Amino acid sequence: MKKLSVLALCGAIALSACGTGQSVQSGPGMYRISSADEAAVTYRVLDSVNTLRQARGLGPLSLNAELTAAAATHSRDMSVQNRPWHFGSDGSSPLVRAQRAGYRGKLLGENISETYQTELETVANWMGKPDTRDVALNPAATDLGFSWYQESSGKIWWTMVTGAGGGSMMMASGL
Repeated sequence: MKKLSVLALCGAIALSACGTGQSVQSGPGMYRISSADEAAVTYRVLDSVNTLRQARGLGPLSLNAELTAAAATHSRDMSVQNRPWHFGSDGSSPLVRAQRAGYRGKLLGENISETYQTELETVANWMGKPDTRDVALNPAATDLGFSWYQESSGKIWWTMVTGAGGGSMMMASGL
């Protein structure tokens, strides 16, 4: 089963690289997300996660505007706090942030990361750990929120949130 997951991830990364807009590297080893490529970054993650879910026989996730708003808020807040953790500077939990953003479904999980890596490297790292992999591959999940905040130094604060039954506000990526 592990070989299948690794193979699926490699396939997802290869497929995602076929997109038209690619984020650019600024300076040696610095990954910069251009404003023109922001949507492409989000859909590369969605496509990658859905490819991995498909390999496991799971249904695809749809991008959800409310969960994405909650993810964006938390990514920025982690940068302000200068630490990757699941609580906001106001003490908010992932559940509270999803509710504040208007999500009406059931929150299932949240993955976070502080890194200089690309979105696909970040997804690969999440897939390499059982607890974060379980968030992306939860069979009950139907909705995905994904966002990031990039500091001027290049450091990126990534947040992925999954839920179910929230009435997805955006279309699922095509597989």
